[in-house]
Amino acid sequence: MQDEMQSVEDPEPKGMFECSLCRLKAPYSYYGPKPPNARSLVLLEDCYTMNDPFTPQRDTFLILGSHCCLCKTVVCVGQECSLFYTKRFCIPCVKKHIDEFPEEIQLDLQKKKQ
Repeated sequence: MQDEMQSVEDPEPKGMFECSLCRLKAPYSYYGPKPPNARSLVLLEDCYTMNDPFTPQRDTFLILGSHCCLCKTVVCVGQECSLFYTKRFCIPCVKKHIDEFPEEIQLDLQKKKQ
């Protein structure tokens, strides 16, 4: 019965995404800047994505995560794990290089600590 529920057009998972910080795991169906069925949308980074399981629409997807541009570790898009500021940064790298980020981001991170 489960096979009947899965559409013929659903891409097979290419692998398992796992955040190196929080250990979130999910099967991903695409890695790159232009997810299938995303029309003219191009992401600003190579991302691990999956079809949105909560909607029947073919052109919706969820971004699971990407690689930190500094240390290359795989991180999810959760606020506790990564930050996107022109590129994806893992929170440990953000903390290590906090002085190189704009003051607004520095203040934002200080608020989250409290």
